[in-house]
Order: sequence, then C-alpha cells, then structure tokens
Amino acid sequence: MRRIKKGDEVIVLTGKDKGQRGTVSRVLFEKDRVFVDGINMVKKHTKANPNAGVAGGIIDKEMSIHLSNVAIYNSETGKGDRVGFKLDDGKKVRYFKSNGANIDV
Repeated sequence: MRRIKKGDEVIVLTGKDKGQRGTVSRVLFEKDRVFVDGINMVKKHTKANPNAGVAGGIIDKEMSIHLSNVAIYNSETGKGDRVGFKLDDGKKVRYFKSNGANIDV
C-alpha cells in the first residue's frame, strides 16, 4: 500500500508552488513522482507537424513533482500531514499521524 494515491488531496511543501493544494491525478511509483492538477505548470514550445495535424506554438503542460515535496492534506487540522499504516478490522488502512484519523473510509 502506498502513502499517496490517485485522488488524494495534497499540499506542496517546496518549490514555486509552495503552499498550494491540489488533487493527485497520476502517480509514477517507479520514479517516486506524482502529477497534481494545476500544480507545476510549465510552458513547452512545440514544433508544428502538418502531417500529424499538430499546430506549433507554446502550450502549458503539467509536470511531475517528487513525492518528498508533497504531503497529504488533513482537512481537520488544515495542514499537510504524515501518513501511517495500521490494521483496522483485519484490513490495512492509512491514517494521519497527527490525530490518528483514518484516511481510507
């Protein structure tokens, strides 16, 4: 089981988007990176390809963030929080370390 999953609300801890919140749209476990909606947007210059029907120009693209630079958002405390694991009725569940509330309900 992973600490951060697709659909989790996270807060950015470092970088140009520090303090912003967003929802995880994709997780790359082999590289320890996550894509967060609307966070870490960059401008990419694309070359036109008329054969493929691609217009050239500058597009905004979402880039990944390393897992160590995000924390799962705890709505009860209003801050980023660490995640722990415990057994609850024979199932492994994630919980917030600060107040012990279960994340997976």
